[in-house]
Amino acid sequence: MTRDEALELLKQHLTNKNLIKHCLSVEACMRALAVRLGHDPEPWALAGILHDLDYEVTDKSPEFHTTETVKILREKGIPEPIIHAVQAHAGKVPCESPMDWAIYSVDPLTGLIISATLMHPTKKIKSIDLEFLKRRYKEKSFARGARREEIEQCRNLGLELDEFLSIAVAAMQGIDGELGL
Repeated sequence: MTRDEALELLKQHLTNKNLIKHCLSVEACMRALAVRLGHDPEPWALAGILHDLDYEVTDKSPEFHTTETVKILREKGIPEPIIHAVQAHAGKVPCESPMDWAIYSVDPLTGLIISATLMHPTKKIKSIDLEFLKRRYKEKSFARGARREEIEQCRNLGLELDEFLSIAVAAMQGIDGELGL
């Protein structure tokens, strides 16, 4: 599946613009992490852009999140390692591969980065630096939905938290136009 096909599939299944932007954020971060860790970025990026395909139909029943996505991806012939990563991001299967750990850790981080951007005086993601993000990260009441314990699983990738945060911020800054930030 090409990136254009994945984006079209995403837009067929999601209508919420912020949810689409979230998937684009996870895609960019996954691509950057794959490059940093020496993996093929294409499968990682596909996992990122497609991970929440069924979110709008399962948001009221989170126990079913990824169930529909898995069906759709299997019908499209998506390789099993990508499907496993999609399931792992939601804790439906244990993380086994670097791709699994990356999506599990980066999914909540993108929300924290967006929240930090929106509270920054400029409201521009290019204004976010590691120091600013770390201050927000340490505030437990800030962006409570961004589960710090999941973000910190980046250590399973052999990355320190600071490097992980930096990679994600840089990746999202690279798509600031698509994010409208």
